[in-house]
Amino acid sequence: MRADVDPPAEGARRRLGVFKFASCDGCQLTLLDCEDELLGIAGRLEIAHFTEASSDIGTGPYDLSLVEGSVSTPEHLERVRRVRDASRHLVTIGACATAGGVQALRNHADAADYLQVVYARPDYIDTLATSTPISDHVPVDFELRGCPIDRGQLLEVITAFLAGRKPGIPDHSVCFACKRRGNVCVLVAHGTPCLGPVTHAGCGALCPTYGRGCYGCFGPAGTTHLPALVPVLRRDGMSEDDIGRFLHTFNVSDFTAVEEEDLP
Repeated sequence: MRADVDPPAEGARRRLGVFKFASCDGCQLTLLDCEDELLGIAGRLEIAHFTEASSDIGTGPYDLSLVEGSVSTPEHLERVRRVRDASRHLVTIGACATAGGVQALRNHADAADYLQVVYARPDYIDTLATSTPISDHVPVDFELRGCPIDRGQLLEVITAFLAGRKPGIPDHSVCFACKRRGNVCVLVAHGTPCLGPVTHAGCGALCPTYGRGCYGCFGPAGTTHLPALVPVLRRDGMSEDDIGRFLHTFNVSDFTAVEEEDLP
């Protein structure tokens, strides 16, 4: 929390800012999908800055800022610091903001080579060599994972903020959600490659419920133990390259960090 940003007056509505960096807008749209629930808390929450929803843009300070997207350009470096300075609480939402997103695949290649291939005039493009999470550049009060984030978890974060408590977001794996839904384990029963044992819960085990393996949309869980999972993926026919691609999708930076720490 920023001590230099004055708290709201007694009884005043909290001011919410929603900001976008490099992303697809999916996590902001999750907030817009909370139509009925937002109406229920409208008396306590003023949406002061949310360009996805309104052209009426208010300036800071903000009691709560939700930040979507990764830092991928020089302009982002400057703007993320301004957002942080204007915010009492800053929560990053989605894989791009918490782990660099799909665009963090550039971190393992030469971004300049991509510019030459994709753009007719690469000299017009002003970009950084890497795509990095918001927390690499400014202090973050809470990270909400997912690609996109879960609607229920987002509402929990907002209501927890209004109530002055810590959000009750579990840190267990997708396997717990599978058990609650009564799913047959696709990894054990069918040999389907699945990242559920090492992935943060939040999707409600959507893919395994329909017979598909988890793709790791919510990033590594607190109980992540890749050395136990990788041999199972090899057993089910995945090569080392396949396993690398499996891990390096929505949360490249987070799973790479786990690999470097856990795998020999």
